[in-house]
Amino acid sequence: MNLYSTHTLRPPSRIARIAAYLGATLLVLAGCAQLPDGDGSAAQPAGPLVFPGPPDEPRFVYERTLTNSTDVVADNSDDALRRALTGGQRAGQFMTKPYAVAAHRGRIFVSDSADRNVKVFDIPEGRFFTIGEEEPGVLAKPLGLDVDSSGRLYVADATQKMIFIYDRDGKFLRKIGGKELFDRISSVTVDPAGKQIYVVDIGGVKSENHRVRVFDTATGRHVMDIGKRGTGPGEFNLPRDMAIGLDGRLYVVDGGNFRIQVFNADGSYRESFGTVGRQLGNFARPKEIATDAGGNLYVADAAFGNFQIFNPEGELLMYIGNRSERGGPAQYILPSGIAVDEDGRVFFVDQWFAKVDVFRPYSLPADQGFSIRQAAKSGK
Repeated sequence: MNLYSTHTLRPPSRIARIAAYLGATLLVLAGCAQLPDGDGSAAQPAGPLVFPGPPDEPRFVYERTLTNSTDVVADNSDDALRRALTGGQRAGQFMTKPYAVAAHRGRIFVSDSADRNVKVFDIPEGRFFTIGEEEPGVLAKPLGLDVDSSGRLYVADATQKMIFIYDRDGKFLRKIGGKELFDRISSVTVDPAGKQIYVVDIGGVKSENHRVRVFDTATGRHVMDIGKRGTGPGEFNLPRDMAIGLDGRLYVVDGGNFRIQVFNADGSYRESFGTVGRQLGNFARPKEIATDAGGNLYVADAAFGNFQIFNPEGELLMYIGNRSERGGPAQYILPSGIAVDEDGRVFFVDQWFAKVDVFRPYSLPADQGFSIRQAAKSGK
């Protein structure tokens, strides 16, 4: 689904640019550890919350927020009656410190580094369960996530310095890596066929190993490395995440250099875009990146409290979100993970508010796509 036809490839309206600029300016002046004055919220018109707002043509609409198991598991009639009689509240299993998110056919996987597991919200089936709490696939500090086209789940464990692989239902399959191969894992990306795994080794102040390491999924064999520490083309300073786009292009979040670097499928350097700054299209603290079917790029920025959307060539299309202590829809303090599913829905994680906000393409009807409860599809 291409949300941006050629004639709509234009930046947000002048009003939206001014609002974003002022918000980012306050953030930089205040510092990342301090909120700007006020809660950062803005009055919204009645009706659906759309992005961009009027007078621009809407591209996305806020759909829902996931925080705990009750957001997908239907209420039991007996329990509902009991609570009505006793005045009790419905209990659910909440996320504690979510980090990354991945989606496959309506099943949403969220890594929780504090609870040491991956929480699974299955929207179509109305199920909730966890992954990584049983041997031999016990997780210690799950961070980055990805899924392949068959739904296999790949988890980057920062403490064990391993990539854990599970089937779609959480059955442990195998693991790749070890302390001799990585300094500091931050994320994992897999090609759609599940043949190659790309692991971001973020390095550190005393490490020269700021790179992306590539492995064969079936054998665990090391295939190649992409990048090294530095500031030049093809070099990294604290890389954070990676995504695969059109024609097998590799997009790497080069966090310490405040840019996105682009590589060809063979690992050769292609180009880069972005720089540190306070205006739209700049970066302050880029974290994770995702791509959609049209090749557009979605970059989460923890300092700006939003995600910016670029076309495959790095031209800014729009942004969603604002930094705010209120925590409502599209309001964030510490955003981290981002994913785009097969239907173009965007899933955006905020660690501070322990939530995942879901945004639906405006052109996609609310009752269409994978992230719809089966009962709703059948009209029950």
